[in-house]
Amino acid sequence: MAQRNTWQRDRVREALGDAAGFVSAQDLHATLRQGGSGIGLATVYRTLATLAASGEADQLQSPEGEAIYRACSSTGHHHHLICRSCGRAVEIEAREVEAWAQRTAAAHGFTQAEHVVDIFGLCETCTAAQAAPALVTAAAAAAAGPQGAAATAAAPAEIRD
Repeated sequence: MAQRNTWQRDRVREALGDAAGFVSAQDLHATLRQGGSGIGLATVYRTLATLAASGEADQLQSPEGEAIYRACSSTGHHHHLICRSCGRAVEIEAREVEAWAQRTAAAHGFTQAEHVVDIFGLCETCTAAQAAPALVTAAAAAAAGPQGAAATAAAPAEIRD
């Protein structure tokens, strides 16, 4: 049965498209409310589920176990690399994963196997941002000379930062 297009569904679809990366239903609902929309949380959940079922949205489970969504830019089966810090997501193909999933299912007598593979890590930008404070501390210790470097290494973390 085809879903009727309503202004609420259109607004949720639009807000999801505007979101940077993956977003939870509650976060998307808060964004809609801040924009003056009277759309209820239950409508947001239903609409996101419908969009995910139709392939218009990607749905996955965050490391914390919460369902998160984003507007899908690819058709067909795909996987994601997702930054745990900023939420940046990259859609990837993983032919090796596809072959492994089919072989593993077949080896155990399963047919019509489906799978979900999402990889969570830190993107280049977030990795560099996390490394920057450590580099500054190391550079300051090196500039202080051998005695300064030894004192910095021996100092408690709260004093070094």
